[in-house]
Parts: sequence; C-alpha cells; structure tokens
Amino acid sequence: MVAASTVVSRKLLDSNIIMKHHVDLSAETGDPVPQFLIDRLDPFRTAFTARTWSLVLILVMGAVLSPGKRTVSSCLRITGYAGCATFSSFHQVLNRARWWPKDLAKRLLHLLVAGLSGNGPIIIGLDDTIERRWGKRISARGIYRDPVRSSRGHFVKTSGLRWLGFMLLTPVPWMPGIKALPFLTLLAPSERYAKKQGLQHKKLTDWARQGMLQIIRWLPDRLIIFVGDSSFGTHELANCISP
Repeated sequence: MVAASTVVSRKLLDSNIIMKHHVDLSAETGDPVPQFLIDRLDPFRTAFTARTWSLVLILVMGAVLSPGKRTVSSCLRITGYAGCATFSSFHQVLNRARWWPKDLAKRLLHLLVAGLSGNGPIIIGLDDTIERRWGKRISARGIYRDPVRSSRGHFVKTSGLRWLGFMLLTPVPWMPGIKALPFLTLLAPSERYAKKQGLQHKKLTDWARQGMLQIIRWLPDRLIIFVGDSSFGTHELANCISP
C-alpha cells in the first residue's frame, strides 16, 4: 500500500513542483520565440502552467522549423537549445508535466470551426493509421496489416501503434480543394496489451464511438457529419450517434 500510494502521489504532483529547478531559460542563448507565434498560441496558454508554457513555445517553434522527424532533440537543435543545461525539462513536458491533451483538442476544434466552417454542417473525417514502432517498452503496440505495402494479393504485417485520428474537413481560403485538419488523436492499444493489463479490449469502432460522442458534446448546437471508410460502417456505431 505504501508503494502504491507513493506512485499515485508522484503522478499527482503539479508540474510547477516537478520542473521548478529546470526551467530557468534566462541565461540560455537559443532563438527567441517570435511574437506572432506567441499570439497565435495564446488560446492554449491557460492549459499549461507558466513554467511549462515557456517550454511549449520553444518546442512548437522547433516543430515548425524542423525538417524530417520532429523529435524533442531535433526541435532543440534547430532552435539553438541543444546545448541547454536544462534540456531534460523539455522532455518532461511530454512525460511528466501535467496538461490535458483532450482540453487542447477541444480548444483547437473550436478555433478551427470558428475560423473556417461558417454556419453550415461540420464535416469530421476519421481514419486510423499505424505508427511503426518496435521495442519492449512500446507496450501498447500490436501486429497489424500494413496498408501501404499490402495489396489484394499480398499481405504484409507490421509492428506498431494504432492511432485513430479525427479531422475537420473544410476548404482553406488560400489553398484549393478540401483539407483534413487533425485536432484529436486517440491511441487504440492492441488486444494483446489489453489482456496483459487485465482490461477489456476495445475495438477500433469502440474508440471511434467514444471520440464521436466527445466531439458531439463539444459542439452541441452544430450539425455534425462524420465521414470514414468501411471500417466504421457498422449499425452499432451509427445508432449510438443518431439523435
């Protein structure tokens, strides 16, 4: 009981306490965050503590500028913080600091709808993708069909994490066609992971139902049309979101 309570208490530590001795960036020589980026991200500021927010701005700036994989290390290199004495605090933004991804997804969706969707129906696309990952510590991974390398007569398996993404489908004024703007991504752990954890396995359609109902709650006064492939074409899924 002592060990369990210790783990819980550590998880509930506020990020101000966890990171208080790591985030003094005043003496660092990295690139300053431009004011226009700070202004654009201001709607998300209150989702973080002040200390964490200063790190988030640098990571977002690095993610915009980084070519290739947008890892924390690549974000720090391109912004000039690779030699920062407190570089570990940037990694703690993703693995220790307290912030709520669902809250950020809600804020992002409201911004996208207000700026691009007008007063008509809101079209939400949903699709799953496989992030190819290996390693013993990637516990939620599974073995799935590789949709890129497989064909009708050739089945290729791959190891990785299955993610379910929700995207706002809308025209963008400065680009032709309809664009898919992602705002919410859910991890769908493998059946093997659920059994190992003693949990009931949730199918992809179960995660889709959960995400769709959440989006409906976020936009209670709007008509929402969900669009997906045949993987989501089930009567159970349609019935659960019908008014």
